[in-house]
Amino acid sequence: MAQNYDLIVIGAGTAARVAAMRVRKAGKSVAVIDSRPYGGTCALRGCDPKKMLRNGAAVVDDVRRMHGKGVIGDAGIDWRELMAFKRTFTDPVPEKHERSYRDAGIDTYHGQVRFTGPNSLTVEGEALVGRHILIASGAEPVPLGLPGEEHVIDNEAFLALERLPRRILLVGGGYIAAEFSTIAANAGAEVTILQKGPRMLTGFDADLVGWLMPRFREVGINVQLNTTVEAVEAGGDGFVVRASADGESKTFEADLVVHAAGRVPALEALDLDVANIARDRGRPKLNEYLQSVSNPAIYVAGDSAQVGPPLTPVSSHDGKVVAGNILEGNHLRPDYRGVPSVAFTLPPIASVGLSEAEARDNGLRFRVKSKLVPDWYTARQAAETIYGFKVLVDEGTDIVLGAHLVGPHVEETINLFALAIRHGITADALKTTMFAYPTGASDIGYML
Repeated sequence: MAQNYDLIVIGAGTAARVAAMRVRKAGKSVAVIDSRPYGGTCALRGCDPKKMLRNGAAVVDDVRRMHGKGVIGDAGIDWRELMAFKRTFTDPVPEKHERSYRDAGIDTYHGQVRFTGPNSLTVEGEALVGRHILIASGAEPVPLGLPGEEHVIDNEAFLALERLPRRILLVGGGYIAAEFSTIAANAGAEVTILQKGPRMLTGFDADLVGWLMPRFREVGINVQLNTTVEAVEAGGDGFVVRASADGESKTFEADLVVHAAGRVPALEALDLDVANIARDRGRPKLNEYLQSVSNPAIYVAGDSAQVGPPLTPVSSHDGKVVAGNILEGNHLRPDYRGVPSVAFTLPPIASVGLSEAEARDNGLRFRVKSKLVPDWYTARQAAETIYGFKVLVDEGTDIVLGAHLVGPHVEETINLFALAIRHGITADALKTTMFAYPTGASDIGYML
């Protein structure tokens, strides 16, 4: 006999947790299902463990920059110890999450789930029926479609490496490539990035990415642009990666090949067609309330929906929207204004709001202030050679349209621009705000 619930949540990451807890708090019956350890990508396989490894790399980078400026000696990374430090955070997460669900009165299930009807599921032989079902199963690496793809590890496997190989090659040039190469190079590995397009980090301003790239070269990261990977072959003690660039064949040798070519919603194992969930290019077709257009019992959130940027705060926001619509009827729409994005390179690069191209495409009249400023105090006090900004302000309203930063502390400074964009704070209001000095935020007035 099937178990019945007001809400069944597929997945146990950020969007899933926020929605499940809110609906349960309202007195509804809730079940959560995941085939993997509870906690989701960010806490277990993504941003949190990555940031812990990156902080070790940052210490090495700090010492290197400050040589000859009062700091002596060398710093290095013991990879096993750094991974052990990471596990002090990640290892307790699944049990803590499951315990919190149990304490809230939410039933938990483990195993691969499949739809058996518009509002029915099966997981490990158990039948479940939900008045509403939320798909929040996250994302997975996009298939590369390469001969030898089985030799390529994903981001999860990289973050679980017990030993760091000497030669690492990353396929792709987005967040994963930029951040993992930063970690690996500062830990002593020889790193190569093969990017199919003409530049890395296409989600960030091209000028600022150009300013950042010399730092990749400084730490020995070999970035090969306009290079298409064609095959990965096992050879000797490592791998041979065959690629082409400008019509010429190239060969690279590596001890480890890492998938960094993007991620797609993890949906294929769910049998969406059985639930009458219409799709567009593989993704569920949703209305403005994150609800399936073909099956009103189904909602989709976070990386599974990819309506907003594939970021943890967006997943949390989506979870709140879905919970509100399930409990009170469809009335909440996601609002992705002013969502900041950061790539935790060394130094970091950050962005929020419109790019120049987007502002022009929208027919806006705006002013741009942009400059590379390694002579500013924020950069000089850290012996950092990369510090720059580009800020767009609407001519008529004085509202900040977009901000793009690279350099020390920008992962924090970008949040103030995000606040301004989301809440309509004018550039003049930002300029006249007295920020603590000397901090990265105290530079904002000079960026406007």
